[in-house]
Amino acid sequence: MANLFIFGLGYTASRIAGAMREHGWHVDATGSDGNIDFADATAVESALQKASHVLSSVPPDRSSGLDPVLDTYSSRIGQSWLGYLSSTGVYGDAGGAWVDESSPIGTGRRSARSEADEEWLKMGARVFRLPGIYGPGRSALDRVRDGKAHRIDMPGQVFSRIHVDDIVPGVVAAMTGDAPPGAYNLGDDLPASHNAVTEEACRLLGTAPPPLQTMDEAGLSDMARGFYAENRRVANAKAKRVLGWEPRYPTYREGLAALAAGLTVRE
Repeated sequence: MANLFIFGLGYTASRIAGAMREHGWHVDATGSDGNIDFADATAVESALQKASHVLSSVPPDRSSGLDPVLDTYSSRIGQSWLGYLSSTGVYGDAGGAWVDESSPIGTGRRSARSEADEEWLKMGARVFRLPGIYGPGRSALDRVRDGKAHRIDMPGQVFSRIHVDDIVPGVVAAMTGDAPPGAYNLGDDLPASHNAVTEEACRLLGTAPPPLQTMDEAGLSDMARGFYAENRRVANAKAKRVLGWEPRYPTYREGLAALAAGLTVRE
């Protein structure tokens, strides 16, 4: 039986863990839903010794900028298969142009993430660069239903996104196949504006879209303002070619429709 150790069993990684268990793998993990305390070095090292594969979904610490996993356990990680869930934020602003895995990183607002990304690559990891993640309980549908949706008047601003259930098969394919180390963008096929996604969610829910506003009128946080400061389209051709991966939800329309159908069933 193959053994996977996950640092940080969160929204995405918990789904990866579930998929690997379905494949017959044993999974240990840190995190609120994991079975091992990150601070328990003895337990972590024992689990790492048994693990054939290691995946980290832990972002850099906001205060120090350090990657907690690498800062604490890098000398104990010697597995031949390493994986890291990174962010397409490492590409920074591209003025709406396409970026791929050969594009430079480290020029955007997420310098700590870029440094962690590069460190994992140096260790021989498969680094999965993820755009805006949405899925059950975390989508434009939820923001509209909670009265928290907004539309910002910024013509030409686009970004990429990925349904959480499309991340899983990409990572699983890399984990169970012979994908070489390196970076892989996992994003859908249709970069689009935040406004377009919000408008589609409103259409599905039969609700009028919120009015167009400036960022000041919307009262956006500094973090949200930083999001709007970057504009790019993320190419996914490498993941398709090397991993044999295809998104089940190639655009936000299919993804939101599936989520809306799930909401209807549950209600």
